[in-house]
Amino acid sequence: MCGIVGYIGDNEATELLLTGLEKLEYRGYDSAGIAVMNGKEIRLTKVKGRISLLRDRVGDNNVSGTIGIGHTRWATHGEASEINAHPHQSNTGRFTMVHNGVIENFEELRDNYLPNVELQSETDTEIIVQLLEKMYGETKDVLQAFQKTLIELKGSYAIALIDKHTPDVLYAAKNKSPLLVGLGTDCHLVTSDAMATLNKTKRYVELEDKETVMLTKEAVIIQKLNGEKVDRKPFETELDSDDMEKGTYPHYMLKEIDEQPYVIRKIIQEYTDSTHRLKIDEKISKAIQQADRIYIIAAGTSYHAGLVGKQLIEKLAEVPVEVHIASEFSYNMPLLSENPFFIFISQSGETADSRAVLVQTKALGYPALTITNVPGSTLSREADYTLLLHAGPEIAVASTKAYSAQIAVIAILANDLAEQKGCNISFDLDHEMSLVANAIEMLASQKEEIESIAASIFHKSRNAFFIGRGIDYFVMQEAALKLKEISYIQAEGFAGGELKHGTIALIEEGTPVIALATQENVNLSVRGNVQEVAARGANTCIVSMKGLNKSGDAIVLPEVHELLTPLVSVIPMQLLAYYAALHRNCDVDKPRNLAKSVTVE
Repeated sequence: MCGIVGYIGDNEATELLLTGLEKLEYRGYDSAGIAVMNGKEIRLTKVKGRISLLRDRVGDNNVSGTIGIGHTRWATHGEASEINAHPHQSNTGRFTMVHNGVIENFEELRDNYLPNVELQSETDTEIIVQLLEKMYGETKDVLQAFQKTLIELKGSYAIALIDKHTPDVLYAAKNKSPLLVGLGTDCHLVTSDAMATLNKTKRYVELEDKETVMLTKEAVIIQKLNGEKVDRKPFETELDSDDMEKGTYPHYMLKEIDEQPYVIRKIIQEYTDSTHRLKIDEKISKAIQQADRIYIIAAGTSYHAGLVGKQLIEKLAEVPVEVHIASEFSYNMPLLSENPFFIFISQSGETADSRAVLVQTKALGYPALTITNVPGSTLSREADYTLLLHAGPEIAVASTKAYSAQIAVIAILANDLAEQKGCNISFDLDHEMSLVANAIEMLASQKEEIESIAASIFHKSRNAFFIGRGIDYFVMQEAALKLKEISYIQAEGFAGGELKHGTIALIEEGTPVIALATQENVNLSVRGNVQEVAARGANTCIVSMKGLNKSGDAIVLPEVHELLTPLVSVIPMQLLAYYAALHRNCDVDKPRNLAKSVTVE
């Protein structure tokens, strides 16, 4: 959600900014812009729409310079428009700024400090840059004015700033929104996502909340808002720019679906210890064993992975688990057990709703583990422990391989806890997960058949229903989310037994109903639900596990252990959603109104 790239160095900034913004397109945006300074002249270019349009506009304007900032905006304050696009400038044109986040008190700041300032946009960001210019009038020092402005802000921000009168300095600051400083050989950078600048560096310094940074070509100076200097060592990212390319794939989503067998095998490799057992860090295991209840906090696809994770932990390790939607938990915390342990699941590690809960639970003194794909992310850094997904960059907005990686890592965690507690485990997880990887490969080779099914049942549909029972119900909630977020078909996942309690009233002639049957104890019940909707005209599609399949089932899954079936059964659901979107001419990788990383509440 929104993206920032900033550059200062010896080379031309414009192309680097545009390329960086293109790398951030996956995050979701509706407008974009760059500001480049050459000497004391700042050239500002903004558009509503795609980076390709910005490229054309920049080319027409002949923009060049060696310091600049760029931004992709996802509208929060004010509609998507060229006027509201970033960067924003102060009225004199001296200061130019980009901003991710939400300033909660922007109206108060506008009314108290800027009553006579003519504003050009509807954004909270313009309030910041106009306030900065006012503060500079009082301090006559850019950094002091910047810090004084930031102290007044309530909310979240990642900011990059250039000043016409100090053309050799790039300023930046952070609070609650991610921002990194990149260390190049002939330049320095700021970015909200390392993927934007991997072509220049793999070495980064993390900014922490309420810190500012001054970048020149030679130096990086980090300070707290009170002026205290901060010395922080850089880290080297594990991301590889080659992993971010589509190669021969038409879309990132399809590539990432196909990468899931590799991800499962990578996780096995990363979590296998010297005794050839799948293990988690001993400190994490001991901390969780002291808990009387585990609370999983997540949102969206990660929440659905958490629902599956609850089953895995309770069935294997016999520890009670609650799964909560992060945005609800932060405003309505339930009555907690005496010794809770919190697990935060987030692909990006920057999910604002989850971080709000982490801040609350840390204040109460409760231990926390983050399961994420991004080392050094905010949730990883602020939690007590981290388990990494090792899934590689996930570019498509609709998560696929991160979901599978989350379930796989939780399975390892559950299995390890069960072993430490002496619970009876009837299978070899390493072997079973290897079978899962093979099963995913087999399903991924059935794309033509799955595309044909998607075309036949979703082509003209306005809505669809996904049903299952037990662990299959959790998978079908994820299946429904995948379909609606990229094809814009209204889709819902239901427990099969709930159909008769209201939902069956929505079944009409031709309504698509996809049913999942991978669990022997509910197989016949699910099929009974299918008969009920078929009798009312539904266009039904049954996906079943080998051994439970019957004649007429549309897709038969390779057999795997029943607790690991979500890793396999989700594959045809992802492909059905992909091909439904494709046949409806939707933007598969960048669906409307959505962002990859939800970094504002």
